[in-house]
Amino acid sequence: MGGWQATARRTRDTAGAEDLAGREVVIDPGGCTGWHFHRVPLIALVKSGTLTRILHDNSVVVHLPGSSFVEPAGVEHLHLGRNLGTVPVVLYVTSTLARGEAFSIPAAAPRGATPCSCSGDFA
Repeated sequence: MGGWQATARRTRDTAGAEDLAGREVVIDPGGCTGWHFHRVPLIALVKSGTLTRILHDNSVVVHLPGSSFVEPAGVEHLHLGRNLGTVPVVLYVTSTLARGEAFSIPAAAPRGATPCSCSGDFA
């Protein structure tokens, strides 16, 4: 996986100090993220490619270039991102994370969902 990650420290003093973190995520054609969830909400912008998300309830949402979305926090919001297209999907993702916290937590497929054979590494 190519890309970059940037972190900016909040200027005000808060308990449990969080960082504002940004990351570029690239999913190659035919690739996927694997089933996962987030501990905090993420905001994502699709820079290029078409992202197909399969949600915890097996619903499917397609995001075209230029679209944005919020991924809610919590294990009850398991999801999987797939690139069914012929060009890389490039996402710009922003979130507030505790220092050193992973962007995503890998998880087993939810009940009734098709397990994913992808080995995405997007933590």
